[in-house]
Amino acid sequence: MKNVNPEFSAEQLVGEELEQLEQHFAEQTHPDELEQFDRASLKELVAQHETPFMVLDLEEVEYQYKALQAALPGVKLFYAVKSLSHPSLIKRLKNLGSQFDLATTGEVELVKGLGVQGENCIHTHPIKKDKDIKAALAFGCHRFVVDNPAEVLKFIPYKNQVELLVRVSFRSQDAVVDLSRKFGCALEELPGLVNLAIENDLTVSGLSFHVGSQSLSPMAQVNAIKASIDAMNEMTHVHWKWLDIGGSFPVSYQGPVTPIDDFCAPLMDALKELPEGLEVFAEPGRFIAAPSMIEVMTIMGKAKRGARIWYYLDDGVYGALSGQMYDHAKYPISPLKPIDPMGDFYPSVLAGPTCDSVDVVDEDIELPELQVGDIMVARQMGAYTIASATEFNYYPKPKVVVVEDLIDHTDDN
Repeated sequence: MKNVNPEFSAEQLVGEELEQLEQHFAEQTHPDELEQFDRASLKELVAQHETPFMVLDLEEVEYQYKALQAALPGVKLFYAVKSLSHPSLIKRLKNLGSQFDLATTGEVELVKGLGVQGENCIHTHPIKKDKDIKAALAFGCHRFVVDNPAEVLKFIPYKNQVELLVRVSFRSQDAVVDLSRKFGCALEELPGLVNLAIENDLTVSGLSFHVGSQSLSPMAQVNAIKASIDAMNEMTHVHWKWLDIGGSFPVSYQGPVTPIDDFCAPLMDALKELPEGLEVFAEPGRFIAAPSMIEVMTIMGKAKRGARIWYYLDDGVYGALSGQMYDHAKYPISPLKPIDPMGDFYPSVLAGPTCDSVDVVDEDIELPELQVGDIMVARQMGAYTIASATEFNYYPKPKVVVVEDLIDHTDDN
């Protein structure tokens, strides 16, 4: 039996002290997820715009860009346009000095129309049609990624106009989205690909890799950097100019992730061994875009099915929440109205509006009892959401409302 300190005498908490402690623990269990948001402004938007709609905050875009820039000093950032291609975001990043990672002719045309110069872009898709190469060259983009012999040979007609980066596959178990399964040559295939290019008078200027999106640890990227540097040091017959370390920089969805400074510190340490004069590129998409957007939805239906209350939202996995299917993301979703953490919570399901039974957003969420017409807010909705939304069942894609467009600038003149 444990000794009891005779000087310690337990006292029963009563009255206000007990209530305060219970309130404290309840707020930890059911925190106010929207505390940082201006609920009054969101209610005004709901009055002005039919749900579902997205809200894009360009100040958040700028904050994330500068945070990554500070964590990777000297690294050129090429924003991955595919993650969120809204014109206002592209223009803000262009004004910040960002460069752009393009993968399709559609993306080429988008940034071209927004005043981006081709020399500030890189075409990173390892598989392209001839017309894609021609379109990029006409735009002024001359840097291309390849990862196989057939792709190398496509560039022979343009050998005096292009510089190639060879993408190498480095798999990562820590990445939520594995991007080295579909693309990238094996390291042992690299010398043969480089020789094939040289034999055909093509210029190889760099290596690239992408260990995967939403990496929970930087170590796979660190190992890929070290292996790439070793390869460059071995292949001294190549005039290396660039190393592209891809993306992978994580953001928080349902739980904490490594802060970006801590995530990038070992990358910067590994890059210290890079041969002198080489430039380093990175391709952030999610890190810049994800926190910049929320989605506002309405509960359009409610039903008790078994032990759970089903709430039917006016957007789901066929719409902007498509990232749950394609991007393996689970977005934090909360009621707009403040909740009482001391109140009752019930096992609930959030479902999308379509007729397909796969259209379920969350099958296991605790919520206070809500009503038809209540507003729900999903956060971290910038990356790979509206980009992959469909119009299945003829439900339209959510429109995007840009915060800066709502600000009255008449007094600025």
